[in-house]
Amino acid sequence: MIDKLKAIADENRYRIIELLLEQKHCVRALSMRLGISEPAVSQHLKVLKECELIYGSKNGHFMHYSVNSEKLLEIAERLSNMAQKNSPSDCSLHPQETGKEK
Repeated sequence: MIDKLKAIADENRYRIIELLLEQKHCVRALSMRLGISEPAVSQHLKVLKECELIYGSKNGHFMHYSVNSEKLLEIAERLSNMAQKNSPSDCSLHPQETGKEK
């Protein structure tokens, strides 16, 4: 999970995921939309593919990339569960009720 969060933390990779959520794109289209070189886009895609956050499908001579929604939802669910563990309704988080101060 940490590798996926690190991958998404990069601004360009985050933007790539946002663009791919709208529609499939090839490297050239992503490069034009992001204003970065095609080799840079390819490197970002490589990181995202290694984390299984995206996948490519061949369309003629070009590879078009899409988001692996299942993996993205898995991350969202795990973060949501983590946040719920620290909910204010948890009595153990209120030092005044336990007699302890932070």
